[in-house]
Amino acid sequence: MKKALFALLPVAALTLSACGSGGSDSDASDAANDARGPITIWYSNNAQEVAWGKEMVAQWNATHPEEKITAQEIPAGKSSEEVIGAAITAGNAPCLILNTAPAAVPAFQKQGGLVALDDFPDGKKYLQDRVGDRLSQYASPDGKYYQMPWKSNPVMIFYNKQLFKKAGLNPDSPKLSSYEDFLDTSRKLVASKAAKAAIWPAPSSEFYQSWFDYYPMFTAQTGRQLVEDGKAQFASPDGIKVAELWKTMYAERLAPNETYNGDAFADGKSAMATVGPWAVSVYGDKVEWGVVPVPTPDGAAGKGTFSDEKSMGMYTSCKNRGTAWDVMKFATSVDQDGELLEATGQMPMRADLTGAYPSYFASHPEYKVFAEQAEHTVEAPNVPNSVEVWQTFRDAYTKAVIFGKGDLTTALEDAAAEVDELVQGQ
Repeated sequence: MKKALFALLPVAALTLSACGSGGSDSDASDAANDARGPITIWYSNNAQEVAWGKEMVAQWNATHPEEKITAQEIPAGKSSEEVIGAAITAGNAPCLILNTAPAAVPAFQKQGGLVALDDFPDGKKYLQDRVGDRLSQYASPDGKYYQMPWKSNPVMIFYNKQLFKKAGLNPDSPKLSSYEDFLDTSRKLVASKAAKAAIWPAPSSEFYQSWFDYYPMFTAQTGRQLVEDGKAQFASPDGIKVAELWKTMYAERLAPNETYNGDAFADGKSAMATVGPWAVSVYGDKVEWGVVPVPTPDGAAGKGTFSDEKSMGMYTSCKNRGTAWDVMKFATSVDQDGELLEATGQMPMRADLTGAYPSYFASHPEYKVFAEQAEHTVEAPNVPNSVEVWQTFRDAYTKAVIFGKGDLTTALEDAAAEVDELVQGQ
């Protein structure tokens, strides 16, 4: 979910001192990969996921008395990632964490904290069969997979039908597909005083905020990650065009550049919000909502959207990795993925999702549009200095786009040059 991770996360939390390059002694690793016995796992503190996790653990433990799982919610801290990083350093991380953010994987790998899942004989095949063509986005620079892509929240635009009606707009077929339409609709929403803001993404400078304003539109237009082939992509003509749209939104006060202390969409202060399928249950009884894909410059179908994905990670402190790997496969089986979908509405990272669960989407049509988007998600790039890359971009974006200071193109080009150096490990 959008706000569940990275809260108050300082960059330093993901740059803890490195003690390895992602592996441990090969003989010890091979022995651990074959070992079986009790394991510990952490799952997130999201109530729906906790309920699913408890049931999954109970089902496993009922048939594996010698390989029981001891499970708990991830311990409290400034952020999940800070807690995980500290546990890696202390050597007391659990075997599995069902709450591993892809953007954190490079730092955890650098600490020597993660097990390469393709070191298991069936590892690569299992990942490929489950995830399909999107799997390559989760590979680390060394070509290995240190995470199991688990569930996504493909980002779309929610809109408040009542506020659209109040502004004299068509609530059932809003004009939001192109940048011109998005701007015109936003102007009418604010000019009519139907809402204070057309849309109100957090204007703060935390690195992850770009995942819910700039990045979904960038991926929709380009189908690319922020960094590809070792080079920043956001200073391209398409990337600048996205930033220019948002700069106009802020300059015209269609998107305020001050923080709203609360949920602007739920409170009716904003007519639109950038969300994933988690929003269906959160806003379902509070807002008469509609949903559309994020816009593209000419209104063409988007080439992708941000995944807002969470992975499962196996940690090197685990002694019984054979059991841990079996549990990962059990927890991501067709049956368990179906139970997760039923419990949370979040999209399992599984190829042909609608084909895998036709009865669910027939009885929950409000989720089907998200499932269709889930087939085309784009992930945060798995690159060295991942968090610093995002922070460098966000700092330039905050100054040039949100607050309109300096030349936009120059700001993004300068940030891209810095990002290129960071990706090269400089």
